[in-house]
Amino acid sequence: MIAKTPEPPYYAVIFTSLKMKEDSGYAGMAEKMTQLAQKQQGFLGVESARESLGITVSYWKDLESIKKWKQNVEHQEAQQKGKSVWYKSYKTRIAKVERDYEFGK
Repeated sequence: MIAKTPEPPYYAVIFTSLKMKEDSGYAGMAEKMTQLAQKQQGFLGVESARESLGITVSYWKDLESIKKWKQNVEHQEAQQKGKSVWYKSYKTRIAKVERDYEFGK
């Protein structure tokens, strides 16, 4: 589903990952983190796709909201498990969205 975001500017956190083959509870934790993020102040939406390469883009009102999400205790626990169990590698990018446009039928 395409996230409904407000007029720019806002921020995008782009999380790109290569996952290990075994799930080991990954899908459940990913769903839990999405639900938890949705409750965070400044959260605007999320989009995610996974094949062999996973990409999740979450949208945030400001940099302070992103910082608070990164510091969330449950999110930090998931990050640690990601490093020890789920991911071969990952990269996180934070970008300011200055313009967007869309098409839809």
